[in-house]
Amino acid sequence: MKKNIVLGVTASIAVYKACEILRALLREGFSVSVVMTPEAEELISPLVFQSLCGNKVYRGLFDSPESWEIEHVSLAQKAELILIAPATANIIGKAASGICDDLLTCVVCATSSPVLIAPAMNENMYLNKITQGNIKKLKGLGYKFIEPKKGKLACGKTGIGCLADVEAIIKAVKHTLK
Repeated sequence: MKKNIVLGVTASIAVYKACEILRALLREGFSVSVVMTPEAEELISPLVFQSLCGNKVYRGLFDSPESWEIEHVSLAQKAELILIAPATANIIGKAASGICDDLLTCVVCATSSPVLIAPAMNENMYLNKITQGNIKKLKGLGYKFIEPKKGKLACGKTGIGCLADVEAIIKAVKHTLK
């Protein structure tokens, strides 16, 4: 039986790598539901993910559901893992504070399944004391992180904050679901 994964996609410049992650998850035999933040839609169309996975892409908290079920709760209950990749400082901060103002944060709050987070952001944002405090808080609550790597950032500088390699993310997913 296929394991169900919710892939949360946020508005990092590394959003294009979420397509590679989705394809790799599908190759591994996982069933994947994509949930995009509204900000992610500013960088990439939901149609791209829909085309790759052949499933509906979940977007708005108040979109009309296809069947009568509360989407964020049903997605949270069906998921055996929630993977947020790429994860911005914004989504990490909202999760750490219990803020539920979009579909993805509501799914995260409603789940009892493991949550795996792959940060991708500017080095200064990643190393910011508030972001690091939020990461520490989430780790203390049982959330797992796939550490970013050092590389060329969107700002043109080299530093820590690049999304982990797709292979490392898939390895972490498999390890978490053992």
